Amino acid sequence: MASLQQSSLKTNVSTELLIARIVQIHANICKLESLRPSKQVNSLFTHLVKLCTPPSSIDITALPEEIQLIRQSLITLCGRAEGLLELEFSTFLTNVPQALDNLNLFPYYGNYVKLANLEYRILSDNGVVQPKKVAFIGSGPLPLTTLIMATHHMKSTCFDNFDMDESANAVALQLVASDAELQRRVKFETRDIMEVRDKLGEYDCIFLAALVGMSKEEKVKILGHVRKYMKEGGTLLVRSAKGARAFLYPVVEEEDLLGFEVLTIFHPTNEVINSVVLARKPID
Repeated sequence: MASLQQSSLKTNVSTELLIARIVQIHANICKLESLRPSKQVNSLFTHLVKLCTPPSSIDITALPEEIQLIRQSLITLCGRAEGLLELEFSTFLTNVPQALDNLNLFPYYGNYVKLANLEYRILSDNGVVQPKKVAFIGSGPLPLTTLIMATHHMKSTCFDNFDMDESANAVALQLVASDAELQRRVKFETRDIMEVRDKLGEYDCIFLAALVGMSKEEKVKILGHVRKYMKEGGTLLVRSAKGARAFLYPVVEEEDLLGFEVLTIFHPTNEVINSVVLARKPID
């Protein structure tokens, strides 16, 4: 996950050993009383990410059912832990003067910067340079991608951030309120994206966070909904995962993007965990 990425990659281990280690970490995580940030929680998830980050030839689809269930459980656990980590840090930042000048205090800020740089380069290479209006689905309590894009790459773009968690939006809104110019361009809505229809047609580009739609079925359903209501010619940037990184995040395959023109799929091999899939809704 972006907030748990590490800067050093280890060499490959065998698939059997990798899975055995992942299963053990999963068992240890399941014994935790809480997923809130702590020395033990941070240590287990850091170890998991270090195991899963190196390029791997593992075929996730070929794993036995019991390992598939563990993988699905890990994705859910990672999502919860990441959300709690971001909530704690965003809440801390709201009490810091010039909060937005201190985002780099977040221990994994540099990894978000690298991911945003990668995504903006991919968008630019495909003609999306300064979109007028962008939606970010699944922005969370610490909307770092939106903040980095709005301040460093898309300096005139308006961003609408959608999240189902009212408390996450409340603290994110408080964070942005410390900057009047940014507050004018960055908005937050507490909505289930499956209930958003006509408004999706307003956006030149839509970002779909990796943990929106935890299962394949949910993800495909959300992709279909977004495609139905987004504007023709609009672009959709979806975060995915490849190899062992799929123990951290759901995988989006090209065939999951029915009705889209897939422009590019990029799989990083460095400490940036997420793959990036860029697609366009065709103009009929």
